[in-house]
Amino acid sequence: MTAVIVKSPLLLFQDLGMTELLLIALVVLLLFGGRKIPELMRGLGKGIREFNDAKNNVRQEIEDGMKEQPSTSDVKK
Repeated sequence: MTAVIVKSPLLLFQDLGMTELLLIALVVLLLFGGRKIPELMRGLGKGIREFNDAKNNVRQEIEDGMKEQPSTSDVKK
């Protein structure tokens, strides 16, 4: 039998040092320019905020559904 090894995509960033991060930041600065980076970060923040709102809404709906008591007609004897 062969074992299947699944690697997490986040392991790619495990060995990044300060030099690599600075190089990535420099490339991003060169590609997008100083004026586009704040717009990019605002859009990223807005997307993360919307994702968290949706996640919280789903969690709240699940919790509300779990709190509801079944009516007597729903209970089987």
